Amino acid sequence: MEEMNSNQKLFVPSLPTLWPSMLWGRAKTAGFQPFASANVRYFYFARNAVWLTVKMLGLDKGEVLMPSYHHGVEVEAVIDAGATPRFYRVGSRWDVDLEDVEKKIGPKTKALYLVHYAGFPGPVSEMREIADRHGLPLIEDCALSLLSADGTQPLGTTGDIGIFCLYKTLPVPNGGALTINGPRQYSLPEPPPPPLASTFSHTVSALLQNLELRGGTMGRGLRSLIRKVGHGTVKAANIERVATGTQHFNRDHVDMGMSPLTKRIALAQDLEGIVEKRRRNYFFLLGRLRDVSTPLFNQLPPGVCPLFYPIVVQDKAEVLGKLHAMGIDAIDFWNRFHPACDAAAFPEVGQLRRSIVEIPCHQDLEPEVMANVAAAVREAVKTDRRTRKRAG
Repeated sequence: MEEMNSNQKLFVPSLPTLWPSMLWGRAKTAGFQPFASANVRYFYFARNAVWLTVKMLGLDKGEVLMPSYHHGVEVEAVIDAGATPRFYRVGSRWDVDLEDVEKKIGPKTKALYLVHYAGFPGPVSEMREIADRHGLPLIEDCALSLLSADGTQPLGTTGDIGIFCLYKTLPVPNGGALTINGPRQYSLPEPPPPPLASTFSHTVSALLQNLELRGGTMGRGLRSLIRKVGHGTVKAANIERVATGTQHFNRDHVDMGMSPLTKRIALAQDLEGIVEKRRRNYFFLLGRLRDVSTPLFNQLPPGVCPLFYPIVVQDKAEVLGKLHAMGIDAIDFWNRFHPACDAAAFPEVGQLRRSIVEIPCHQDLEPEVMANVAAAVREAVKTDRRTRKRAG
């Protein structure tokens, strides 16, 4: 296949877009977590569920053992709720050092916290065994792993608590969830819905992205025009828009629930089809990119619903700049440690933070789009290599 011309402009959003028909689609019975859970509460953000978990399990004034490879907002939520994070080692392939986990359990440890990265399951069975040996609850953070399973075991069902984010995987305006597993029951109030104007704003934004994705140059122009008008209207009306995808925890939003529209859209999705399309797109990128960048994972285990394709690069800024210039919304994945974590103690994680770029592979992207994405990534990575050779 020919390499893509660097002047060719694409529009490849990092998240799936909202099709108008999804607004009135009929809800289906979902066999996926968190929708299938018998004990679930929905929130505006997944981080709200983290905060409530600390309070609900009485973890405040104790330590929560967390991975050194983290976003940071979940750490902020744990700290704000009154607990102290302590960090265990994660290796260069997102592999949890189970010996380090057990070694760091002490008298102040009140819970173990496991993150499933980008749909790929962490060692949840082994972490369950460690937690049981020490009489600790296990929290499964599935914010990046909605619809994923470890083989046939859905992620978020092995730990005492499962935490999910909906809007990273589905075209919904907001949404996080907390599932409680096992026989112990907790009385949790249903949080109030978010401001209607905020939900409306995010919904329109997702619809406009779909217009640009499907409409080419004309769609791009229409989206730009509508956004300009919309920004002026929002500002003039003083509408409160609670942004998703923000980098920090905000206590003001901790009691905010999920909008009814989010659940309606989510349950109208073909969830099995979404898993199938994401796997198809991931396999496509794996086949096209493995020769220019050694894959972080050389296979896609059964049950995994990949959130994105993680590519390892040498110069993030260079590669991201080129991809953005070609219209691909690649993301600089988790580039900073939370200040509570000693970066010098975890060099493998430091290298991950310097080298991982997330490439979209979501359900909206058809094979011909994925071919253009693969060509663009190959060109960006090869250019990065040539630049480094000349500099050397």
